Amino acid sequence: MTLFRIQSLSLLLVVTAFITGCATTPSEDRIVRESEVSLVRFLEQDPDLQQWIDSAYGYAVFPEITKGGFWIGGGFGHGLVYEQGELIGRATTSQATIGPQIGVQSYSQVIFFRDEPALRTFQRGNFEFSAQATAVAAAAGVGATTSYEAGVAVFILARSGLMAEASIGGQKFTYTAFLPPMD
Repeated sequence: MTLFRIQSLSLLLVVTAFITGCATTPSEDRIVRESEVSLVRFLEQDPDLQQWIDSAYGYAVFPEITKGGFWIGGGFGHGLVYEQGELIGRATTSQATIGPQIGVQSYSQVIFFRDEPALRTFQRGNFEFSAQATAVAAAAGVGATTSYEAGVAVFILARSGLMAEASIGGQKFTYTAFLPPMD
């Protein structure tokens, strides 16, 4: 098999996985359960993250983001957004990368917003960062030594898979508010 065919097949697999991930939106109950479990896992890795949950103006929890690639890559995940401890909406994240990379990986991500302007920027869809942005791997003690950058702090927790990459790209987020209950 030629290198071109291998790359084309890999690209087709990544695009198919990406589209499949985008097409299946988990139910509200399921994503709430998965987000709660994800926060528990983060706290098991580093109990200091409880201070972040308690003091952040808001945060977004992505229980599972799956990414993969072979020279060209992509990733996708669903999450929930909280403001002052109250669930206010859903979010999705997608990423695209290009460059030396191979593998498939699944991870959880929590984004903390220091204040209202940082959360509002996220809600307006103006929030994105490079795929290799300053995300801190959750481990004992990192919550106590990490600080906000531009009003945001990002923690990740590996779930499964293996990905080797030296790629460039970005991660983009979309937000959808929950509608208030009808009386």
